[in-house]
Amino acid sequence: MANALVPEFAVSDWIASKAFYCDVLGFACQYERPEDGFCYLSLGQAEVMIDQIGEGRTFDDGHLPKAYPFGRGLNVQIEVPDVAPLLKALKDAGVPLYLEVEDKWYRKSAIEVGNRQFVVADPDGYLLRFFQSLGSRARD
Repeated sequence: MANALVPEFAVSDWIASKAFYCDVLGFACQYERPEDGFCYLSLGQAEVMIDQIGEGRTFDDGHLPKAYPFGRGLNVQIEVPDVAPLLKALKDAGVPLYLEVEDKWYRKSAIEVGNRQFVVADPDGYLLRFFQSLGSRARD
């Protein structure tokens, strides 16, 4: 737990969210505070916090999501060694993808870097973009 930036998602049902992240996606629960509806999760080097709306401290002065999907305009990118096991787990759980798996190359200065990636929505609609690196190549 050493990342300088860790998003915290306000969720409607922290138990359901925890089950999705841990049981389907394979995140580990590093610690939790059930009395606050809170848990700190990790997957490889990725970290995220989930926090039950209305429990513990709640930012309710206009900053709470009001309707599904939560997190409009935001997607978080999570690097994994291989997207295939996640795709299988999501399929087995009957969870549809928001964006199907694709290989995408992005310009980065004098080279291109490649990602095999897909996007899935969590139970509250937060968009998670999982990717594995395809390496780099010279720009055309």
